[in-house]
Amino acid sequence: SEIARNVEQAAAGTGEVSTNIAGVTQAAGEAGSTSSQVLSAANELSQQSELLKTEVDKFMAQVRAA
Repeated sequence: SEIARNVEQAAAGTGEVSTNIAGVTQAAGEAGSTSSQVLSAANELSQQSELLKTEVDKFMAQVRAA
């Protein structure tokens, strides 16, 4: 019957939407993980930059003293 076909189509559409939502959720999780990794790398780079600045300042002080 037409009602049964409509119910089947609605069920199939609901399943497709659920699959799409799962895919979006997974992609968002992956993006969040990537963002976290980028932030971590940026923090590490900032720390390395500060260390390098400190070492350059020490070297310049030694050069001036010589």
